[in-house]
Amino acid sequence: MSYEPSKSHVALAEEQTDPQFGCPYDQRPIEVLLDYGLIPLDKTPGPTSHEVVAWVKRVLGVKKAGHSGTLDPMVTGLLPVGIGEATKALSILLMGPKEYYAVARLHASVSEESLRRVLEEFTGEIYQRPPQRSSVKRVTRTRFIYSLELVEQQGNLLLLRVLCQAGTYVRKLVYDMGEVLGTGATMVDLRRSKVCHLEEKDGFVRLHDLADAYHSWRSNGEEKRLRQMIFPVEKVVEGLKSVVVRDSAVNALCHGAQLAVPGILTLSSDIRRGELVAVYTLKRELVSVAEAEMTTEEIAEAGKGIALLTKRVIMKADTYPRLWKTKTAAEAGKVEGHT
Repeated sequence: MSYEPSKSHVALAEEQTDPQFGCPYDQRPIEVLLDYGLIPLDKTPGPTSHEVVAWVKRVLGVKKAGHSGTLDPMVTGLLPVGIGEATKALSILLMGPKEYYAVARLHASVSEESLRRVLEEFTGEIYQRPPQRSSVKRVTRTRFIYSLELVEQQGNLLLLRVLCQAGTYVRKLVYDMGEVLGTGATMVDLRRSKVCHLEEKDGFVRLHDLADAYHSWRSNGEEKRLRQMIFPVEKVVEGLKSVVVRDSAVNALCHGAQLAVPGILTLSSDIRRGELVAVYTLKRELVSVAEAEMTTEEIAEAGKGIALLTKRVIMKADTYPRLWKTKTAAEAGKVEGHT
């Protein structure tokens, strides 16, 4: 896993980073990783997503944790859990698709042609009304089904692979397919295998394995297993275009400042206005997520002005020294015309 700028990056200036402040994302001490970590948790059937997060907090002894994309109690699979400051970045995962494997039972047999036709009909943009037991307002809305595939069939039992937009209710999708077929259909099992760019091949983490690895670290200092289970927060924004800033700009951004052109050292070559961009230090630590006010070409030519608007600050303030200046009361008065 690497967050180094690629050949598709444009360099505006060169500068060294001060090793006294911050830490390369892949060299964080465990204590710091526990404040900037992402766990691809493999949820078991039974508990709610909120209960699982509460257990993670108790196991790791952290004060803050959250999840991205709620799973119903009996649904299994990937539940991304952010710990510490990483909770602020979890909403980025909602931008990408989700993949599920669903077992559906048809209430009567149908022809192969009818089944093929309904799978095609429910691929693409669909209309869906959330089920009665849901946490959102029950109004009809559109969702996109990127792929709907019949993996296996045994009699009236179907194994479906669903790649869909976040916010899609797979149980309702199965029900609606049954209505169109005229037989009725019920979802009997569901597992989530992918959220955005996090997928099963990356290795999901079982809660009891996490507890065991944490205990090994606390009791004898063995941290290898725990590091394998907790991704750095940078994994969350892996798919976003990026900007690398000077050390002198970091703390101002952590206090909510907007990113001006002079603070940028390198950036993705194809940034467009309105896009979300990940802002990194020279040590490849995630500072914030921002919205582009200029394109790459405009930033390279401007020399000054606001390049990105800060949307979500991830790094704690004062991780880097304060090297920015604020106006004195006298200066502020002059600007406002009061002197």
